[in-house]
Amino acid sequence: MSAISTPRTSPVSAPRTYRVKSFGCQMNVYDGQRMEELLAHQGIAPAPEGEQADLVVLNTCHIREKAAEKVYSDIGRIIKDARREDGTQPLIAVAGCVAQAEGEEIMARAPAVTMVVGPQAYHRLPEMIARAVDGERVTDTDMPADAKFAALPKRRSVGPTAFLTVQEGCDKFCTYCVVPYTRGAEISRPYADLIAEAHRLVEAGAREITLLGQNVNAWDGENGKGQKVGLDGLIRDLAAIDGLARIRYTTSHPNDMTDGLIAAHGEVEKLMPFLHLPVQSGSNAILKAMNRSHTAESYLRLLERVREMRPDIALSGDFIVGFPGESEEHFAETIALIDAVGYAQAFSFKYSPRPGTPAATMDDQITGEVMDDRLQRLQAALNRDQHAFNQASLGRSCDVLIERKGKLPGQWLGKSPWLQSVHFQGDYGVGDILRAELVQAGPNSLTGRVIA
Repeated sequence: MSAISTPRTSPVSAPRTYRVKSFGCQMNVYDGQRMEELLAHQGIAPAPEGEQADLVVLNTCHIREKAAEKVYSDIGRIIKDARREDGTQPLIAVAGCVAQAEGEEIMARAPAVTMVVGPQAYHRLPEMIARAVDGERVTDTDMPADAKFAALPKRRSVGPTAFLTVQEGCDKFCTYCVVPYTRGAEISRPYADLIAEAHRLVEAGAREITLLGQNVNAWDGENGKGQKVGLDGLIRDLAAIDGLARIRYTTSHPNDMTDGLIAAHGEVEKLMPFLHLPVQSGSNAILKAMNRSHTAESYLRLLERVREMRPDIALSGDFIVGFPGESEEHFAETIALIDAVGYAQAFSFKYSPRPGTPAATMDDQITGEVMDDRLQRLQAALNRDQHAFNQASLGRSCDVLIERKGKLPGQWLGKSPWLQSVHFQGDYGVGDILRAELVQAGPNSLTGRVIA
């Protein structure tokens, strides 16, 4: 175990309950779930709703604005809300990308934090907890991703949808992004491990599996026949698993959309007609400054090829407004790209500098007022297109996978093949896949009528 101890505190009782709070991307959601399973494997139970936990894990994301300051705010809130009659505090662990990037500073600024663990080291939480109980404050930001997966417990029970991390890290080095520094270089998990884990997920109740990676379509490996395969080959083999009804993947990079992966969208029935492919900007000048290594034109041609293979595919993307040097003309090019694509969904953010990234020291930083205005206009265009996509879905019949109960009596909530939220009434159950007609559309969800 590669860990750094800081000055000791008083020994505490071993935690009996935990609470994991995850922020940010689906990779963090997956990591949070695996930490929960790891803690449960150690006999630590989830804290009942409304009750204080003996151990609180803040699973942080460094992508959002002022991410580090929000961590300190949460730490203060935990301390205030969890003060016990005997004066003791819960053990607090900071995990995730903020922990990786700013671990030493967290330990210095927040004496209440007993553990700091990076996203590639959280499999060592049990050892860190034991040392924290003995009175140590421990930091572990080692980065051997392959060791992490081998050490995690086998998943025994999952919901109807499950995440499966196939790839971690990034070699792209976009100038605004901390992922290469917090998650490390690109690494692909072995093919055999992924096939085995997918089988276990289906046996544990999963009907749909989403393959995860910082650049998921950069995954490659060697299949059971000793042949080199890419993500499309993995998807084709996963589709042969009995009981697995749906496959998705995220997040992709335009440079790694291979011919085979594009073809898979038209040839693999279980691969859902949804593609999240971030572009970030519609301006070639800004894309070059971001080191994105694609152009607006090459991105649009790529989407054309995907649509030729799967005409009904729903497209999703990421956008950053206010990148250093972005002019009104550059922003107009982004709006023009949005108009050309017609996204079914998208995520959009104001640029915020991340310490250690090249963009943080670039000239021509954009003012907050300008970024606010551009974000509002960009989101108005994206919301318009999302609503239009939902409206265009009316009258379609499709399979809906029920994920949970709705808020109203007898209401159920599920997902269409295009990742739209669909709600309907009836006597069904979580994990059912129902044939439904989409009969009413709102900006964020649809109403379905079960027909079979």
